[in-house]
Amino acid sequence: MSASSGISLLSRALVDPAACLLWDVRDWETLLQQARRANLLARLALGFERAGLLSQVPAGPRRHFDSVQKVVDSQERAVRWEVGQIAHALHDLGAPVLLLKGAAYVMAGLPAAQNRLFADVDILVPRPQLEAVEYALQAEGWQNVHHDAYDQRYYREWMHEIPPMRHQRRDTVIDVHHNILPLTSRLAVDAKLLLAQAVPIAGWPGLYRLDDVDLVLHSACHLFLDGEFDKGLRDLVDLDALLRHFGGQLNFWGDLQARARALGLGRVLFYALRYSAKILQTPVPREALRSLRDVAPDTATLAWMDGLFLRALQPDHPSSEDAWTGAARRLLYLRAHWMRMPLGLLIRHLATKALRREPEDAAPV
Repeated sequence: MSASSGISLLSRALVDPAACLLWDVRDWETLLQQARRANLLARLALGFERAGLLSQVPAGPRRHFDSVQKVVDSQERAVRWEVGQIAHALHDLGAPVLLLKGAAYVMAGLPAAQNRLFADVDILVPRPQLEAVEYALQAEGWQNVHHDAYDQRYYREWMHEIPPMRHQRRDTVIDVHHNILPLTSRLAVDAKLLLAQAVPIAGWPGLYRLDDVDLVLHSACHLFLDGEFDKGLRDLVDLDALLRHFGGQLNFWGDLQARARALGLGRVLFYALRYSAKILQTPVPREALRSLRDVAPDTATLAWMDGLFLRALQPDHPSSEDAWTGAARRLLYLRAHWMRMPLGLLIRHLATKALRREPEDAAPV
């Protein structure tokens, strides 16, 4: 199976779980390794369960599935509890607090939350309230992770979030955003437009999530503009789940396209729909892609991007790679930084990172 074809064992298993039942022990071992590296072992188990095939999975893989399910259940309880602590800390400020990504999926009861593993909790607040939000969180035990002066400037002057905050007792991490893209990004999104269409989280006064189409667009931005692809397939699975869930709603595809254009994210959406359909067979209407032709890259550029993304959006495992995978990921990393900041600032930033060579890679990326 060629990495450039967009097909790995894990990709095949996510699309067609029944095909795995004919695999030998070596293939199953490779599949489980790929799934762990992609943070998709629990989602893989869910695919077999939904297909009614879990009882036919060999005993060894089933034990791995049972084990990771305990982690999923524990993490979901922890996320709900942590969100409650955040809501308590920010309740008196009166500012809307938008949950992002996994926390939003869980608290809104969306299918994208099912068997999804978490690293931290992300929120978005209005920029004018950012300082008050930070102080309120500090009062409840969260502290900045980065203390270096350059890191602080990087986040506070150029990025769309403040430095990550870790709780002193629980060691949990919260990322506080004021936008979904950096202030220096070549693509500018007006966060006020996102806040204006935010959807309340039922049963949680003051907590919101992004509107349906904005959930999809934020997921697409995170994947196709961030530059980190070690968990890229997991992020694509998020996109697939959102598109499948909302795709049956009346006017969804037209609203999604219109919103992407209004926010200047037409090409990002094009990539999201194209690669989700190619790799995970997401049921994207042909018209949805055809209508984005005017913002799509030209034929030569698209062929080049196919070669990069179809390699990068695979598990970060040797069995999913070919001779060009490493180069593809490095080029996409540089592309993300080029999209993130002007050339002069980019050169300065990358030079600073290279000179510091911090052992724990604490420099922001």
